[in-house]
Amino acid sequence: MQVKVIKHRTDYDVAMKRLNELLDIDPQEGTELADELELLLVVIKAYEKAIVPPVVVDPIEAILFRMEQMGLTRKDLEPYLGSVSKVSEVLNRKRPLSMTMIRKLHRGLGISADILIEETPKYIPSKDYSLSMGV
Repeated sequence: MQVKVIKHRTDYDVAMKRLNELLDIDPQEGTELADELELLLVVIKAYEKAIVPPVVVDPIEAILFRMEQMGLTRKDLEPYLGSVSKVSEVLNRKRPLSMTMIRKLHRGLGISADILIEETPKYIPSKDYSLSMGV
């Protein structure tokens, strides 16, 4: 198959079908089929990047997911977020994550800093905090 730039959904479907065929074959490195597989991956990735919007992960959802994975409670988040009230405010989207919180969560729970720095949806600043960045 001659690999070409994917411009339309039909081209994408054909490329994906061929990709699956090549993956099933599992060609040896250095062969023409391996080169075709590698090139297909490049053009498919470029097409997907152009048409599929990037996935933005909600930082609070990421924290909640990690809590569930690790069997953590809200109390367990105090070393990362501060007091009981700060944990509650962050998880209820009433307080943004500060850089200090982001660093602690990243180091302590292994949550990607890229995810944690995303803006939290539905954040409503409280009059008391005025976007305070302290912990």
